[in-house]
Amino acid sequence: MNIAIIPARGGSKRIPRKNIKDFCGKPMIAWAIETARTSGLFDHVVVTTDDAEISELARIWGAEVPFVRPAALADDFTPTVPVVAHAIGACQSLGWQVDQVCCIYPAVPFMQSADLVAALQMLEANDADYVFPVAAYPSAIQRALRQLPNGLMEPFYSQYVSTRTQDLEPAYYDAGQFYWGRAQAWLEGKNVHQYGIGMVIPSWRVVDIDNSEDWLRAELMVAAFNGANSPA
Repeated sequence: MNIAIIPARGGSKRIPRKNIKDFCGKPMIAWAIETARTSGLFDHVVVTTDDAEISELARIWGAEVPFVRPAALADDFTPTVPVVAHAIGACQSLGWQVDQVCCIYPAVPFMQSADLVAALQMLEANDADYVFPVAAYPSAIQRALRQLPNGLMEPFYSQYVSTRTQDLEPAYYDAGQFYWGRAQAWLEGKNVHQYGIGMVIPSWRVVDIDNSEDWLRAELMVAAFNGANSPA
């Protein structure tokens, strides 16, 4: 059995009530739920939350909320893996035979069903414990600069000052959308970045919505995508 687990706690600080705030006509979490359901990959799409309002909206938009997340797993410092592991255990206690689990973050309006499908195929074709989307950094990280107190700039890595950008090793960042993983890997607490394969996706489909500026940028992106054909 494949299940999707969407962790959506109620205590968002930087954007209050972010997970259910209206985003381009529907609650933010609805975008994740709808994409997961549209993919046709999951026997269950589960939201794990400590918040009654999030639970209600999740059910309205087609997800299941069969348990309440404990408060100890809903603070600002709880990592993702323990939250997913708890959710898997709770689902197993319902009699579900869980094999593969996709953790999907709730603020991912640009996540695509095709990426969920492709990542699952990669997981099934490899021995890795996880597969997750990554995007290339827009600039070479080896040429990064720091600013000194007097305003002058200096390189973090002086050995690369004269190296051509095209000769530097490409670097990638976690797209922060979803993580496909084997149930046992989640339950064993294995780190996603240490035991996972990166699936490269276009950077124009990635936005990390952590503050009001990010939110506005995401809304502008939706407007742009709806007003013109998206690039390939």
